[in-house]
Amino acid sequence: MKNNNYAQGGVPAAASAEDGGRSNRIKFQKKHFERRHIVELFIKTIMRIALLIVAGALGLILWTIISRGLPSLSWEMVSQVPKGGYYMGKGGGILNAIIGSAYLATGGTFLAMLLSVPIALYLKAYLGKSRWGEYVRLSLDVLWGIPSIVYGAFGFALMILLGMRASLLAGIIVLALVELPIMTRAMDEVIRRMPADLEHAALALGSTKFEVALNVVTRQMLPGIITAILLAFGRGIGDAASVLFTAGYTDRITTSLMNPTASLPLAVFFQLGSPYPEVRERGYAAALILTIIVLLVSFGSRWLSARLNRYTIK
Repeated sequence: MKNNNYAQGGVPAAASAEDGGRSNRIKFQKKHFERRHIVELFIKTIMRIALLIVAGALGLILWTIISRGLPSLSWEMVSQVPKGGYYMGKGGGILNAIIGSAYLATGGTFLAMLLSVPIALYLKAYLGKSRWGEYVRLSLDVLWGIPSIVYGAFGFALMILLGMRASLLAGIIVLALVELPIMTRAMDEVIRRMPADLEHAALALGSTKFEVALNVVTRQMLPGIITAILLAFGRGIGDAASVLFTAGYTDRITTSLMNPTASLPLAVFFQLGSPYPEVRERGYAAALILTIIVLLVSFGSRWLSARLNRYTIK
């Protein structure tokens, strides 16, 4: 009589079933691995294409600006203010716009920093991940997404209400409003990455939340905070729409907060709209100067961040 516990050939039926189950699991795992490998390959291909598009767009922009602006770039252009008939192709430069942009970006960044640092520290120390903290972050994200021309229109309406004229001060205030959400959210994201053990250790030693924020968080996350400030500065110095209605424009180097001031983005805008070819080429040269300043600020922020990171606790 044939034993039911044994399959044909003397192999136990239970063992045969177990081998079949193991074989099915191996086949399933193999198919699952192949599917994951295909998905990874597809995503990696998309990422590479996106990277090539971004790098290509940056390269194309730089090539256009350099090839058209470099021939018109001269020492006269960066060391002199516009002379009579500059916008019709005669001599002079854009020193007024370079210094005006430095005034606007420095003043706006300083004003935004005075507000951003306390807000970011308050979010970290007192609000954390609470509902109010998320409301504040959402508000900052919304403000970040508002086009800068809207800030310019708001500043212009405020100037009319207060009876102010276009001036360096008005440009600084509006530029600070543009930079404020950018700087605050960048600082907030940096501060949130601080090791929790440091904060807990300081609190365990009897420090208050304010002391932790001021003496621990600020020092530990100083590289990220400085990087956020410099990135906001780079954003501010290249913004044209917010200062279009508020800072005005002048061919002189402004000496008062209440006087209009020129800026590089507006100098580029006005020159590229000129019917004179030589003036349009100078517009590309002004764009090249602006791009070099922004690149220097970006590289400087990365260098400073890497240098200061050596003194932080990982």
